[in-house]
Amino acid sequence: MPIIKILPHAEYCPTGTEITAPVGTSICEALLEHKIQIEHACDMSCACTTCHVIVREGYASLNAAEEEEEDLLDRAWGLEPQSRLSCQAILSGQNLTIEIPKYTINHAKENH
Repeated sequence: MPIIKILPHAEYCPTGTEITAPVGTSICEALLEHKIQIEHACDMSCACTTCHVIVREGYASLNAAEEEEEDLLDRAWGLEPQSRLSCQAILSGQNLTIEIPKYTINHAKENH
């Protein structure tokens, strides 16, 4: 099983951690299964950007992003070339290092 190294995030994973997940699992599913409560306002249906992550290592091992995901990512806070929606990024056998951005555009959570 691949290892996902999560870099420290003040709210979701303050000290950072490493988790494992089966091949074929989305990054979002893996995080949630390990009690890392990343936002996923659309319930992992590729309709928002709240589960945005930046893949620092292992990006090329993930499935290719489809056009719908790429269009949504254009609205994500802190977009980088290695950005993915974690609900759409499916694990292969390679280890990953990911960063959860500091902010999302989840207005409901931000009381807007």
